[in-house]
Amino acid sequence: MADQSNDDFFHGLPAFTRFEGVTDSSNYQPLPDDWFLAIADIVSSTKAIASGHYKSVNMAGASVISAVLNALDKGDYPFVFGGDGALVAIPPAGEARVRAALAAVQTWVAEELQLTLRTALVPMASVRAEGLDVRVARFSPSDFVSYAMFSGGGTSWAEKQMKAGHFAVEAAPKEERPDLTGLSCRWNPIDAHNGEIVSIIAVPGAAGNGPEFQQLVTDIISISVEQNRDAHPVPVEGPTPALIFEGAEFEARAAASDRSRGWRKLAVAAQIVLVFILDRLGIHTATFDAKIYRRDLAANSDFRKFDDGLKMTIDVDAAHLSRIEARLREAEAQGVCCYGLHRQESALMTCFVPTPLMRDHMHFIDGASGGYAMAATALRDKLRAAVEMPVPSTGLS
Repeated sequence: MADQSNDDFFHGLPAFTRFEGVTDSSNYQPLPDDWFLAIADIVSSTKAIASGHYKSVNMAGASVISAVLNALDKGDYPFVFGGDGALVAIPPAGEARVRAALAAVQTWVAEELQLTLRTALVPMASVRAEGLDVRVARFSPSDFVSYAMFSGGGTSWAEKQMKAGHFAVEAAPKEERPDLTGLSCRWNPIDAHNGEIVSIIAVPGAAGNGPEFQQLVTDIISISVEQNRDAHPVPVEGPTPALIFEGAEFEARAAASDRSRGWRKLAVAAQIVLVFILDRLGIHTATFDAKIYRRDLAANSDFRKFDDGLKMTIDVDAAHLSRIEARLREAEAQGVCCYGLHRQESALMTCFVPTPLMRDHMHFIDGASGGYAMAATALRDKLRAAVEMPVPSTGLS
């Protein structure tokens, strides 16, 4: 690649359109040496979800992507949504702007969502000094959007460093706000149609991300794609608009000051009503067709990803889920992987829509009762138990 240090790194990567391509190492290119990883997660997200604040947790995770991309003028940069957090890879020219955005989004999350967000800005030089890498691939689920896939172990290391307090970005002063233009949470939870909504995280075992783990990923994908629409949790025609306004409050908090929040909430509610009417009557304007928007919404959703491991929120019946779990258990027993899984009745969608008049809107899918965060907790419990397991005595002195 000619110049990987410029801002066009991600845009210049060749895209693959079948998700099975996440196991093909030739699809990945190393992130430039002078880039940074902007990373964030919610502290005690499991407790927040248990208290019923799963929408706030997802909104906080997506707000990191919104704040960083808006700070970089909505450029094309690799990112991944993790449910209770997010990661965005950024060029060195954006460091100061992104640092300010991360500081401001921490303050917004604390004051508006009553959650604690920790953030860090990790240099790629530090990642590679540990003998790790961040390699990026470009997956295009539709003609209008692309999502980044990450491998190399570097993003997992960066997350651990953030949780240990390294490379931290401190919160901004009170009442400072990031630019969260386009962030929304208007859709109701989407009920499972095939059986259950299942959030899965599978990470490499002791052998690392080698052929056996790649085969496991291929096998899990192969089982899931037997299901209707590759187990996509969003119907092909998109979710059905409904006159429910809970999401309007979240969007108003993201886009307006205290003084204008009431008006913003009314504006969002009016848009919800308008889309509902246009959809029900089959009417479209010169610039907006609700049915096309809903189909794009389904096609543009990120229900599968690879971030140093496989992450999926899928809609599967009992037979397919049983096969997936059996394959995961087998691989875990062989030391090929460690996994966490969480079942729920519906999926949750949080959106980044710079403008509804364009077709490049992005939609982040998670399980509606904690999804990835709960699967990650199950995974961490297994890893912690493995570390704490006593070594059997040999009987030798």
